[in-house]
Amino acid sequence: MENEAPPLKAWLLLGLLALIWGSSFLLIKKGLLGFAPDQLAAIRIASAGFVLLPFILHRFKTVHRHHWWKLICVGLVGSFIPAFLFAFAQTDLPSGVTGVLNTFTPLATLIIGVMLFRQTVRVQQWLGIIIGLVGTLLLVTASANGAFEFNRYGLLIIAATICYGLNLNLIKHHIPDLGALTITGVSLFLVAPAALIYLLIATPFTAQLQQPEAWFPLGAILLLGIVGTAMALVIFNTVVKLTDTTFTSSVTYLIPIVALILGILDGEPFYLQQGAGLAAILTGVWIANKRKRPPVNTPR
Repeated sequence: MENEAPPLKAWLLLGLLALIWGSSFLLIKKGLLGFAPDQLAAIRIASAGFVLLPFILHRFKTVHRHHWWKLICVGLVGSFIPAFLFAFAQTDLPSGVTGVLNTFTPLATLIIGVMLFRQTVRVQQWLGIIIGLVGTLLLVTASANGAFEFNRYGLLIIAATICYGLNLNLIKHHIPDLGALTITGVSLFLVAPAALIYLLIATPFTAQLQQPEAWFPLGAILLLGIVGTAMALVIFNTVVKLTDTTFTSSVTYLIPIVALILGILDGEPFYLQQGAGLAAILTGVWIANKRKRPPVNTPR
């Protein structure tokens, strides 16, 4: 499979996946027009967790006792906590910049693998991490006048990418015997009830539904949860089956481009410093994930 060219279906699905995930940040922005950040995150998690339930019911029998606490951890650090961090961050960050900062996830995964799971790192990967960190610094300090003005909300996105990195390492090192759909679907379902209970009890959600202007933001959030999380997961796993994880990971490079274009079309400013930060992060990710080519045996 690794030596075969990806089929056209895989390319089309990869493009669709980039559009879905790249537009997620704009959907968060629209959702915040009618709901508070904590409400947005709760709606997103609840809708994604319950919509996947019919697809994972038969998979519960593959989950054993020792899996449950691990899956709860995955649900928390892989979905629940990042959903709240992204929602609060976008109260002060443009959706395009948020999409670019999210690209730091592969580097955060690598750093956590080294620090907590004793993963070995090549010099090339350290170079990629350093370049990515420089790009991140450029993004969280970008301003209209070209000066370096630190935006603390950018740290919320970095915290979310650290959660994603911890989640990926947790899955890789501690839950290798469960499939990706089982892990994601069950872990989401485990945290969805808490999100729904919080939404209905701790927020004025039901009262807000009486207001006509709340329906458009609610639609954006439901689209974010159902399509941006549940449907995207199905597409992601389909692409992995059609090709391999290396090909699928290339969506990392497409998501920020989509997020930036949609942000600009929605009237968000774009600064030269942000472009430099995007280029640095993508370069860092590419360098850190570049594999050495095997030596070619020449005839003698």
